[in-house]
Amino acid sequence: MKTLFDKDTWQEIFSSIGQNKVRTIITVIGVLWGIFLYIVLSGAAKGVDNGFERQFERISSNSLFVWGEVTSVPYDGFKTGRSINFKLSDVAALKNRIPEIQHIAPRNSSGVFGGSKAQLVNGQKKGSYNIYGDFPILTTITTKNIFEGGRFINESDIQNKRKVCVIGERTLQELFEEGETPIGKFVRINGIYFKIIGVNKFVDGGGPGDDGDIFLPFTTYQRLYNTGEYVDFLLVAAYPEADIVKVEADIRAVLKELHHISPIDKRALGGFNIGKMFKQITQFASGMTFLSMVIGLATIIGGIIGIGNILLISVKERTKEIGIRRAIGATPKEIRTQIMLESVFLTVIAGIIGIILGALVLSAINMATKNMTDLPFTNPTVPIPYILGALFLMVFLGTLIGLIPAHRAMSINPIDALREE
Repeated sequence: MKTLFDKDTWQEIFSSIGQNKVRTIITVIGVLWGIFLYIVLSGAAKGVDNGFERQFERISSNSLFVWGEVTSVPYDGFKTGRSINFKLSDVAALKNRIPEIQHIAPRNSSGVFGGSKAQLVNGQKKGSYNIYGDFPILTTITTKNIFEGGRFINESDIQNKRKVCVIGERTLQELFEEGETPIGKFVRINGIYFKIIGVNKFVDGGGPGDDGDIFLPFTTYQRLYNTGEYVDFLLVAAYPEADIVKVEADIRAVLKELHHISPIDKRALGGFNIGKMFKQITQFASGMTFLSMVIGLATIIGGIIGIGNILLISVKERTKEIGIRRAIGATPKEIRTQIMLESVFLTVIAGIIGIILGALVLSAINMATKNMTDLPFTNPTVPIPYILGALFLMVFLGTLIGLIPAHRAMSINPIDALREE
């Protein structure tokens, strides 16, 4: 009795395949193309997902910005055209009334959304830069990459209204000599001396700003620009499980109530919902992955059905041969095993080639986009379990489809086969 590892069994399989070379190659390409599409499309979807995660890795993915603008609807005795200015007291009100909020970072700025930039002077060198007034809680929402030896603003700076600042990487390059350490040194900001406590390396994905930004303690900024209790904008992070769209709606409702804004006024408050956009991107990537699975599976099934058809034709063409083998003692099980092995072998070979080609294409795409930091696309990969799962499915389907020609071969009557011309 022949087994899977018999040399004769595989010689007969290769002989059968060789008799239908063109048809076999075309059908194998169909299966190969299916797994290839699945690998490439799934990898591309993961690349998009990874790219946007990289773009937003420095800021909470369930966060939003909100700021005041100008009213467009008269309300509660106020005319249209009234400027809305947030206050520090709004922070406590929002935290108390919206339990889904995890952190709120009130921020003031100049030069970012208008206003004059800060004038920095270090000896004979000077420059103009955006300036922020911040609380330490900012770093719980958006990461600041402070160079070794420095630090960001802390609570003691806030309480004591210290004249300290964190400068940007570009500011360091423009105002200091190469290799010079700025930590502990003083620069003049708008004519007032400030001690440098850190240097921030700007990285895209942490909200508005650039590599020349200056950060001051919020309370120090208040005194420098005489802003009082006013706040330019709020950076809000919700808990990971919270619905950020609902949180934004609740924030707007509370702020409209606090600042006497009409509930139907859509222009009085500006905002940018990072969490909502991140969720849409994630859904888009998931949709691409699902689409790749559908397209790949449909193509694979089509190719495997083609393999079944080839084997049916092969069985018909080899009716006499099968009859002779049956007449000299080949059992129905041996005939069935050979036909099913042909089906599985062709399926596995097509799958492996498709996986290799897909991996090569993804590798080439990864190398081509590796240094494109502005492109929301990086590291297009497909998890190994997904690949093995697809290959297992192909083997399973190949086995099933092989049962049809195998059953046809087993049903051949040796006497009738030998009479066939």
